[in-house]
Amino acid sequence: MPAFAINHMTAPALSFARLADLAATLGCAGVEARTDLGRPPFDGAEPAAAGAALRARGLRLLALAELARFNDWTGDRESEALSLIRAAAAAGAEGVALIPRNDGAGLNNGERQANLRVALRALGPILEDHGLIGLIEPLGFETSSLRLKEEAAEAVEALGLRGRFRLVHDTFHHHLAGEAALFPDLTGLVHVSGVEDPAPSASEMRDGHRVLPGPGDRLGSVAQIRALEAAGWRGVASVECFAASVHALPDPEGALRRSMEFLRDGVAREAA
Repeated sequence: MPAFAINHMTAPALSFARLADLAATLGCAGVEARTDLGRPPFDGAEPAAAGAALRARGLRLLALAELARFNDWTGDRESEALSLIRAAAAAGAEGVALIPRNDGAGLNNGERQANLRVALRALGPILEDHGLIGLIEPLGFETSSLRLKEEAAEAVEALGLRGRFRLVHDTFHHHLAGEAALFPDLTGLVHVSGVEDPAPSASEMRDGHRVLPGPGDRLGSVAQIRALEAAGWRGVASVECFAASVHALPDPEGALRRSMEFLRDGVAREAA
């Protein structure tokens, strides 16, 4: 059974300290912090202090998110990367989230792969210097310049950078991309959410549809996690939901507990 974590996007109204308390109460392995919640990461606390508070609760800081458009490498992107990576290292994070360009540009075959390799070559030494892992998260949207984990895995292997980069298997984006291949030995983190709205097709699904996984999940998140485990993956599944309905939950603890139980029981049934 996977261990669980909570991505701060799932409960953005909570302070980082309250998020940590919630994760500890639910028996989670850790949390993911974010830079895109409209306020400083860790709510402005010094990263070292925030990390120490997590460890005092027995929690890991799995990742600090995110370096957006990481595969559109420029001088500005390098500055953004250094800032994010320094904060993550000071907090004792295990990795930083790397999100590809998602505006419909850089999609051409050959161009995408070249841009990805430029970014990985530049990021590798910076991550090495700070003892961090780069968590590459392909986005399944048709406008994404990196949709397939296979493409990311090929670049990491070709550049000999397996020691610095891992993949994020996101159950939402895996479904959108229609990708069958799994990379259990390169998967550093799983992001899990569900879509229950029957209306949108896969190509029409957006972050706002992402709710807590439950019996109505159209993504097959349980089956995806079980397939990863059957292929040898052992790690943490971090709940990452963007839907306003989740953000407004009056009892996030109860809702998260029920969703985690659903996932845990479902994976156990699939394995039986």
